[in-house]
Amino acid sequence: MRLMVIFTALLSTTLVHAGTLDQLTDAPHRTPQEKARDEYRHPVETLKFFDVEKDMTVVEIWPGGGWYTSILAPWLYKSGTYYAAHFPEDSDIPFYRRSVTQFKTKLAEHPEIYDHVRVTALNPPTYTVIAPAGTADRVLTFRNVHNWAKAGKTEAVFASFYQALKPGGILGIVEHRAPEVRPLERQIETGYMSEGYVIAQAEQAGFKLVDQSEINANPKDQANHPAGVWTLPPSLRLGDKDRDTYEAIGESDRMTLKFIKPE
Repeated sequence: MRLMVIFTALLSTTLVHAGTLDQLTDAPHRTPQEKARDEYRHPVETLKFFDVEKDMTVVEIWPGGGWYTSILAPWLYKSGTYYAAHFPEDSDIPFYRRSVTQFKTKLAEHPEIYDHVRVTALNPPTYTVIAPAGTADRVLTFRNVHNWAKAGKTEAVFASFYQALKPGGILGIVEHRAPEVRPLERQIETGYMSEGYVIAQAEQAGFKLVDQSEINANPKDQANHPAGVWTLPPSLRLGDKDRDTYEAIGESDRMTLKFIKPE
């Protein structure tokens, strides 16, 4: 019986490592809570839009609890390299320390899937090297730009992306989307950033916009909620107040932008 259990586990792991993106989203190591968000985050379509291949070196920026890690790590396991550029462990911000600790705990729970993950740190000005310079095929960031804008670190962060990418490499950005007329201060306050701001920051760092997609758009979201983007799922910061209304809207309206580092 024990041998059968071991064999089944090995077979399951082999299938995960060999799976397509569609198969990976339904793999048993992903929790029901992770899978429930697929309808809003569109991982397969998003990664295909960013042209992520299994043999690439990919850096994910501030992966949080590891939602995309559960897809990218096994996808890149055999032929590629996955860097998770997380918060620094020695940060003076308690949330950062807790988050990276929880992330590493997740990795340790499934070493057969995550033991190839390379954890680096990003938090300028001290931590700026997310991968060896000029080695990354893709740098991907999901719903983080507002945090850097608030901290006044957007320019330094985008410079780190540029340094890590190969010439011809792709920077993929998904971010909560604000109306273009919204002042920057209000963007930061609500967590919704304008496409114009994000594009300008990337171009200032040397990137060129090559494509944009409505994969992660949500026309139900008007981006004008009392507690900003955190009013909506998954945060639901207002608790039970108007919860049904916000759950009916779903997760935020998001831009999906693809930039290239010129050759």
